[in-house]
Amino acid sequence: MKEVKEVKEVKIIKQPGKHSYVFSPYLDPIARVKPGEEVIIYTEDAFESRITKETDTPSEILGEYLNPQTGPIYIEGAEPGDTLLAHIIDIEPTRDWAVSILNPYFGGLTATPMTRMLHEPLPEKVWIYKLIDGMVVNNTQLSFPWRPFMGTIGTAPNLEAVSALTPFNHGGNMDVPDTKPGNTVYLPVNVPGAYFYTGDCHAGQGDGELCGVALEITGRVRIKFDLIKGKSIKWPRIESPTELMVVGSARPMEDAARIAYAELIDWMVELGWDKLDAYQALTQIGKLSVGNMVDTYYSLVAKIEKKYAFIDKN
Repeated sequence: MKEVKEVKEVKIIKQPGKHSYVFSPYLDPIARVKPGEEVIIYTEDAFESRITKETDTPSEILGEYLNPQTGPIYIEGAEPGDTLLAHIIDIEPTRDWAVSILNPYFGGLTATPMTRMLHEPLPEKVWIYKLIDGMVVNNTQLSFPWRPFMGTIGTAPNLEAVSALTPFNHGGNMDVPDTKPGNTVYLPVNVPGAYFYTGDCHAGQGDGELCGVALEITGRVRIKFDLIKGKSIKWPRIESPTELMVVGSARPMEDAARIAYAELIDWMVELGWDKLDAYQALTQIGKLSVGNMVDTYYSLVAKIEKKYAFIDKN
């Protein structure tokens, strides 16, 4: 007799109507999800698919808002003081091309509204990349492996609505490539239901997202949610099969690094470390990467390998 495999039904979540351009506690949830439940969430690219060809002029097409979010998603049972776990199972593209641009007064090596200078902006330019056999290919012969992650992922702050361009302690536009399939993102719960948002899928990105625009693509992300009840965290954490990580977002960049490393020390103390021993350990074996150096706040990721982080108490 042939074995009948149980087909697990997965909830599909698409944004009904307009996307949100803020992480807000004041919007109506678009879906409700139980802890332990897997969902498939469809996301728009950073430009809401308005830039489609290399002859487009971004300043004539793009409006004031970027990074449309799918959400908020209400997590049943989530209460302030809990921690939300988002297990990223898979990310698939929903089209066969990605886009990057130079945008006036935006990027790591040009004047911006927050870094004011007198020189003229860089010229606008659009690059279109095709997805071919697991590679992201541009007609200039640039070719990169498909390495997707979610540029924005977070929960709602407890009072103010925060722009989808801004990373902070709720998560948001962190642009860290570690928010990828196989990893779990830990997020603070600030309001009942957590109000989870995600978007800004990237087909890949270098450290720092230097020009301010990664390989922007529409996506289909599969996530499983869990809750840690009664345990709060101050900043987003990420767990991979081999590392523990904390994201800090601030300006100047060294303050983002300080937040990330200090919060990682706190995590290590929870695992049984003495605080000063953890400080010493990270001095010798800690890792630090730059998620973005272009947003309203910069995001840095402090890391330690799990083989060092967990203390054998036997």
